[in-house]
Amino acid sequence: MKVVFLQDVPGSGARGDVKEVADGYATNYLIRQQLALPATKENLNRIEAQKKSEEKKKAKAEAELDAQTKELDNKLVTLSAKVGKKGKLYGSITSADIAGELKKAYGIKLDKRKIELSEPINELGTFDVTAKLDKNHTPKLIVKVVPKEEA
Repeated sequence: MKVVFLQDVPGSGARGDVKEVADGYATNYLIRQQLALPATKENLNRIEAQKKSEEKKKAKAEAELDAQTKELDNKLVTLSAKVGKKGKLYGSITSADIAGELKKAYGIKLDKRKIELSEPINELGTFDVTAKLDKNHTPKLIVKVVPKEEA
């Protein structure tokens, strides 16, 4: 019996594959467990429509990530912090601080977990920080830490 796999089945087929399998295996296991459907013209058309829909969603998500990467790339984020006598900060600048300043200064909402800091920033200066949106989209941010003006 020819079936269309709805999910990956180890040793049998991957999602979307059309394969010939034993009749008993198809009716008693694959179809009953909703892992596959009989390969009728109607089912094949429905699966093809689902694939096209998923491809459109992926393309849209990719375009959104590209736009967000271009928007974030080389943005300057200026943070002020209290400084000790030797130029060391009293606290430290974390990814949450950077995300908050991005939202305040540019209106860009970015999850703090996407900002990669090897360690918190604890001195004055300019630092390159990477934001990892996904494995292919990693814009660089420029973080400038300046001394806080005492009021």
